[in-house]
Amino acid sequence: MPDWLEHSVQVEVEVPIDFVWSLWSDLEQMPQWMKWISSVQVLEDNPELSRWKLNTGGLEFTWLSRILKMVPQQIIQWESVDGLPNRGAIRFYDRHNSSIVKLSISYAIPGILGKIMDNLFLGRAVESTIKADLERFRDYALQAQAAQK
Repeated sequence: MPDWLEHSVQVEVEVPIDFVWSLWSDLEQMPQWMKWISSVQVLEDNPELSRWKLNTGGLEFTWLSRILKMVPQQIIQWESVDGLPNRGAIRFYDRHNSSIVKLSISYAIPGILGKIMDNLFLGRAVESTIKADLERFRDYALQAQAAQK
């Protein structure tokens, strides 16, 4: 039975929430700011499903993800339905001229091995990577907004 490990990070983005939402809800844009994600493909025949590819340190993982809940400018919640077991949510909080973006990711790792790996390095690596991803997203959103003006 695998253990689920969860990490949450957030960042403030100095752009309005409708703009932040428009960028993030276009899942195929994710590789622009997510370091380990090499591609996201939304399935044409079922837009609730998307195929994800992650590359890190020469390892490649893929999974099919289903959107469980999508409330515009509030939340996108997902879970994998095959491949790398993961689930999570991205939440958006309106601060009028800025937005808070909070990403929570959970992933399954087998039993005691997962606890040891998470305590040693995996948890810190994942958390620092998703924090850097959100900081890249903030920079991406600011540049995209400036390009529209």
